Amino acid sequence: MSDDSRYEAVCSRDARFDGEFFFGVATTGIYCRPSCPATTPRRKNVRFFPTSAAAQGAGFRACRRCRPDAVPGSADWNARADAVGRAMRMIGDGVVDREGVSGLAARLGYSARQVQRQLTAELGAGPVALARAQRAHTARILLQTTALRASEIAFAAGFSSVRQFNDTLREVYAATPTELRAARPEKSALSGPTGAPGGVLGTNGGTNGGTAGVPLRLAYRGPYDTTQVFDYLARRALIGLEEMAGAPGARTYRRTLRLPHACAIVEVDERPGDGWLECRLRLTELRDLTTAIQRIRRLFDLDADPYAVAERLGADAALAPLVAARPGLRSPGAADPHELALRAVLGQQVSVAAGRVLGNGLIAAYGKPLERPDGGLTHLFPSVEDLAEASFAELGTVESRRATLRTLATALADGTVRLDAGADRDRTEKELLGLRGIGPWTSGYIRMRALSDPDVLLESDVAVRAGARGAGAHLEDSEGWRPWRSYAMHHLWNAPRPRPA
Repeated sequence: MSDDSRYEAVCSRDARFDGEFFFGVATTGIYCRPSCPATTPRRKNVRFFPTSAAAQGAGFRACRRCRPDAVPGSADWNARADAVGRAMRMIGDGVVDREGVSGLAARLGYSARQVQRQLTAELGAGPVALARAQRAHTARILLQTTALRASEIAFAAGFSSVRQFNDTLREVYAATPTELRAARPEKSALSGPTGAPGGVLGTNGGTNGGTAGVPLRLAYRGPYDTTQVFDYLARRALIGLEEMAGAPGARTYRRTLRLPHACAIVEVDERPGDGWLECRLRLTELRDLTTAIQRIRRLFDLDADPYAVAERLGADAALAPLVAARPGLRSPGAADPHELALRAVLGQQVSVAAGRVLGNGLIAAYGKPLERPDGGLTHLFPSVEDLAEASFAELGTVESRRATLRTLATALADGTVRLDAGADRDRTEKELLGLRGIGPWTSGYIRMRALSDPDVLLESDVAVRAGARGAGAHLEDSEGWRPWRSYAMHHLWNAPRPRPA
């Protein structure tokens, strides 16, 4: 995409490109999203940036009107399998905050200098700057949605000192923490956080000093098929771990979630806002906020580019009617990759309903109870360390499946198989296939959901083949569907089935 094309998108305030690039205005020192409603600046005064961190590094501060830090992430980071794409997924998951640049480099298999050079060359910002931009966004959310003291927010957002916190907010937003808190957006705001100040989840399962937790607006791009996503999650919800409350069209998905520092309870509403889903997070440790947000975004596939998907899949004569019938269809990911992988083994060669029964048995037998149940939420998913030595006799399934569960749990626990956000997908799939009891369907399903790969097609899946027959699609022609074959598969799963004669 050329700079002239980017400027045309800015002139037309095209929201399709929000998060794909940012632009800075030299005369004001402010950077914006392409759909910013402010007066369009002259072309000669505009500079374009691939990331908000690059704009900040060039000395621009975030626009208070369009809040460019609240846009969806670029779909490129999920589609790309190179070092830059993997690094961006890991930075989003909080790896730099937890392990530093050296930890990020070690996970990528490069030196810290190589990672710095690659990210700076392509994105205009290194890993520290990219993580810093993310920390600033997290701090703004906490300032505007909680009653916590600024010093607590500084460390919760990942800053090493209050001074660094204050300096960063002044540079990014041209405002002090007090001024940002006073500028809390109202319901009419374009996107981002909203709601009354909330609290965090106490270790006893209650809340500390708040009501409904940290309220968020999780932005997405283009149309979003909430019915498809919520139906998909509802059919797979496990008792005690997840629940779906309310009537279709106004449902709330709730679940417990294990995070790097502690646990959380997540709530996401089906009824969408103007380009966002309402979410509430109740965290035991506020340091987990950034990671929790990214994992929820992956679960709900909020960074997808439905325009690019529809353009590619709609060019196939057989898929075109399906794409037109379900605009905004998504490919749900996973909030907990280890959990998803083990649940995939439970779902091998059985129906979704049968896999759910086995999953319910796993939670009842091995789930970690919450100290205080929260509605229908009573357990955390068991850790892979606990499952590595489990007998699984309570599940009433065959020994071969129980052995596969133990083998996979052991591989995840000792790091033989890594399912972190930036894992090398090809290598991970090979490692999974090397485990006894895991075949192409299971490894592909894990790759699609746990690793958020948008280009997986499970050709042996019975429902996929049935959907293809009904739609008149030929799986051998699926090369033309790349790099969005996961979305094609969801269209085939949702395709109308021909009635028997």
